[in-house]
Amino acid sequence: MAARKQEPGAEAFLPEKRQLPALRAASASCRGCSLYLHATQTVFGEGKAHARIVFVGEQPGDKEDRAGRPFVGPAGRVFDRALAEIGLPRSEAYVTNAVKHFKFQERGKARLHKRPAANEIRACRPWLMAELALIRPRALVLLGATAAQAVLGPSFRVTQDRGRPVPSDLAPIVVATVHPSSILRSADDAERERAFAAFVEDLRGAKRLLDRE
Repeated sequence: MAARKQEPGAEAFLPEKRQLPALRAASASCRGCSLYLHATQTVFGEGKAHARIVFVGEQPGDKEDRAGRPFVGPAGRVFDRALAEIGLPRSEAYVTNAVKHFKFQERGKARLHKRPAANEIRACRPWLMAELALIRPRALVLLGATAAQAVLGPSFRVTQDRGRPVPSDLAPIVVATVHPSSILRSADDAERERAFAAFVEDLRGAKRLLDRE
């Protein structure tokens, strides 16, 4: 089996001036992995510069790739609904992804999400670490396996530890849960509502811990 290509990584593209606007501007020219070749644009994080809570997803989807903003597609609507349920305005949070370019496969006119490879996640990690170092959140919520493993390591399993606080140097409170897109893949309405309720409970638990800080 051929060895997977080693991506050069984003480190060389990070600006000397480490502020969020400078990071966002520099990320537009990132060539740290090959995903930029097909994506429309870099989709950097957005939100409050010193947010107490940061949410990290996997990667932009089709809508996000076209709009240049995170969590604005169908999964984003689920996410916003969940935030409304727990009484957390999105304007008070910072939302980003572990990978900043959309990876997809074409099927007819559709562009279908394709999970980023481990080397692509590693290549993009400097952007995420730079965001977290600047924001210094009190709570970090990891949405889905890709985000959780990008931050906590490849052995972490969301299915085993979702909703539970995990020790990390990145924030006093770190919690992993499912990605909202998984709720959309539910088999029927009843399952979708159960999955959504469980997702909301995970977010509520993270917010409860944050409110005690």
